[in-house]
Amino acid sequence: MDFFQILLVALALAADAFSVGAVLALRYRRARQVFRVAFHFGLFQALFPLVGAILGGALLVHVERFDHWVAFGLLALVGGRMIWSGLHQASERTTSVDLTRGWSLVGLSVAVSIDALAVGITLPAAGAPVALSVTTFGVVAGLATLAAMRLVAPFARRLGGRIEVVAGLVLVALGLKILHDHTGFLTLG
Repeated sequence: MDFFQILLVALALAADAFSVGAVLALRYRRARQVFRVAFHFGLFQALFPLVGAILGGALLVHVERFDHWVAFGLLALVGGRMIWSGLHQASERTTSVDLTRGWSLVGLSVAVSIDALAVGITLPAAGAPVALSVTTFGVVAGLATLAAMRLVAPFARRLGGRIEVVAGLVLVALGLKILHDHTGFLTLG
């Protein structure tokens, strides 16, 4: 696998990070929050394939059975929290959980990176240089997240306070899309 192919895989893996970063930017736009999200998404996008490459094929069978459920659950949980927070009074919203910190950020980082674990398992078999691959995956995901958050921030300022409900719904929808893509769940006919 050459660098161009690694870059294409990195871009594909970064799609979820880009989408979730854009949603988070609807509410979280301070430089520190943007940095935390971009850094963590990039870090997890590098670490997960590294773990996959180290643990190898034995892990693939177990991960493929439930990775989509983990991603869906985490995105639904965080999205649900955003919806709940957005529906409550402004005074209550000021005390709501900052999703760019703590376990919320870890959960989102796992959700956007879990597919990278399976990709990491295939890296040695594809003849890809593992160190270059995981570094590329991490940098591309971090930059994609940063770009998404910076692109969305100006629009979010104009949309007002109830945007948090929309952002939560988008996260839940992303979780459902992941679930559908892996299981065919929600297929009509």
